[in-house]
Amino acid sequence: MIKLFKVKERQREIAESANGRATVKKQTAGELRLHKDISELNLPKSCSILFPNGKDDLMNFEVAIRPDEGYYLGGTFNFSFQVNSIYPHEAPKVKCKTKVYHPNIDLEGNVCLNILREDWKPVLNINTIIYGLYHLFTQPNHEDPLNHEAAAVLRDNPKLFESNVRRAMAGGYVGQTSFPRCL
Repeated sequence: MIKLFKVKERQREIAESANGRATVKKQTAGELRLHKDISELNLPKSCSILFPNGKDDLMNFEVAIRPDEGYYLGGTFNFSFQVNSIYPHEAPKVKCKTKVYHPNIDLEGNVCLNILREDWKPVLNINTIIYGLYHLFTQPNHEDPLNHEAAAVLRDNPKLFESNVRRAMAGGYVGQTSFPRCL
């Protein structure tokens, strides 16, 4: 049955192009919902959104977060978002593009945020995710870590954690790991 629809759709495209009309790509339900979410964004002043592939590719975008309080004050952290066509039934894939010393973000950029995993629900949206990411920088959580070493330091010695964060953000080393400057 599905192949029949694809064949009919292809025949219609060929007929339309033969008539000189440009074919219009139909948007998926996920694209329509994402367009709505993006048009309704209410971001904090310290967050911005960028579409590196242009406005025609809403399914892949970047968000920059510049915390205005907490350990990460003054830093800029970039995240890539990849949204699946079945959004909002599946959470977007979010990666931190900025290497950061953080208990909830590992050195490969994977993010530990419950709403991106087990607590995702279709009623949540892009705005909720961005606020969740922002909250990770203002209130890092040592109880649900991806970077266990950073979590242990935060839990056991917050002053040393703050020093490590500042050193990493300035482009220094924490232990054997080097970090790019993000201030």
